[in-house]
Amino acid sequence: MDLTVVWAFLIAFAVAAYVVLDGFDLGIGILFPAFRVGKERDQAMNAIAPVWDGNETWLVLGGGGLMAAFPLAYAIILPALYAPLIAMLLGLVFRGVAFEFRWRDPGHRPAWDSAFCVGSVIATFAQGVTLGALLQGITIEGRAYGGGWWDWLTPFSLLTGASLIVGYALLGAAWLIWKTEGKIQADARRFARYLLPAMLVALALVSLATPFLEEKYYERWFDWPGLLVALPMPLLVAAAASGLWYSLRHRRDAYPFFWALSLFLLAMIGLAISMWPDVIPGRLSIWDAAAPYSSQLFMLVGAAILIPIILIYTGWSYWVFRGKVGDEGYHKH
Repeated sequence: MDLTVVWAFLIAFAVAAYVVLDGFDLGIGILFPAFRVGKERDQAMNAIAPVWDGNETWLVLGGGGLMAAFPLAYAIILPALYAPLIAMLLGLVFRGVAFEFRWRDPGHRPAWDSAFCVGSVIATFAQGVTLGALLQGITIEGRAYGGGWWDWLTPFSLLTGASLIVGYALLGAAWLIWKTEGKIQADARRFARYLLPAMLVALALVSLATPFLEEKYYERWFDWPGLLVALPMPLLVAAAASGLWYSLRHRRDAYPFFWALSLFLLAMIGLAISMWPDVIPGRLSIWDAAAPYSSQLFMLVGAAILIPIILIYTGWSYWVFRGKVGDEGYHKH
């Protein structure tokens, strides 16, 4: 068994789980100013209150797994992307503090609402910029980062940052359609109708630009056998978008969220095709960056125990708090 490949898939799974599970609650934070002060904002918060902090477990697993399984990649990526990564962490801290304090300190609730929104936008934008900077390539000299402080800041990374804001906002709106009723659900459905075309435009722009960032990207997409995936991908995206639009028009509550997730899944498949088998695209493969076999095997034992526990806990949390959000919700006034 090639443990390097196993660890690459485990880290990819953790990142995908984070995007799926934390994306919609960051999206609700992005949309937060659009909801009316009072009951609507309280319902939006209560829709994610039982699960939001557990979702970020996958971010810790992905980052920790990268450091342990691919230490060389971690040592290069971190200094290359210090600025957006620190901004992401600060944004997550701001929104986490604001999430709890808006209930405990109602006298300053407008300030905490603003912090929740700003933290969500900053964290999301920083994640998108990090992805864009990684895709466009990182300068390596020997076994260390060889670029400058601002190399991550390019038009492409700004595009991916803005695109992720749109995508997470769509996920957040779709989640609220599923979990709420009444006025806030109607607002979320209206937001989703605007956000879907915006996401498709953003997805098209990023997809068109990506193959020309690195020669390997172009080869993986437009040479055999990558062409087998490239040809049906636009049709699959169109089918998912049509399903989402249909479910929005026909008042389906749960379907919009899963159709929105399918768009993210297709985007992540495209990303995997572009990068595989590199951990730093065009620079460093997973085998070049891997930890020794004995270290990977030792860590895999722990992962084999912890990941099922996390999955069971996560599934149980969503099951316990299934159904629509009422006026009381998770936090009580």
